[in-house]
Amino acid sequence: MLFGKGIFQGTQSQLNFLPENHTDFIFAVVGEEFGFVGAVILLMLYLIVMMRGIKIAKEAGDMFGRLLAVGITSMLAFHVLVNVGMTTGIMPVTGIPLPLMSYGVSALTTDILAIAILLNINMRKNKLSLFG
Repeated sequence: MLFGKGIFQGTQSQLNFLPENHTDFIFAVVGEEFGFVGAVILLMLYLIVMMRGIKIAKEAGDMFGRLLAVGITSMLAFHVLVNVGMTTGIMPVTGIPLPLMSYGVSALTTDILAIAILLNINMRKNKLSLFG
């Protein structure tokens, strides 16, 4: 469906046909309840985060900040790619969560801390180096 069945109206998720629908298969739940439009909007939001991470990496003041920003952005992009691929059936089920969406405290904490580090790199891009 183009706009989905509505929030909490999905048959696959509410009747427990999806294993671990609140963690590993959250993208399938989003796709069923919000439809193609909701899934595309979610992927566009992730694309904006990835593009912003690459921009922060380009503008970083030092090499460490640049490499850290690229690593964090790559980690988030890898998690999105694997989770969406796993949900659509083109990749094996691995248990990698969808960043900022899947239920799980450790993954959510890691994602929030990684984004906070990205924001800190962006904030300190114009600071002078202590040794140079």
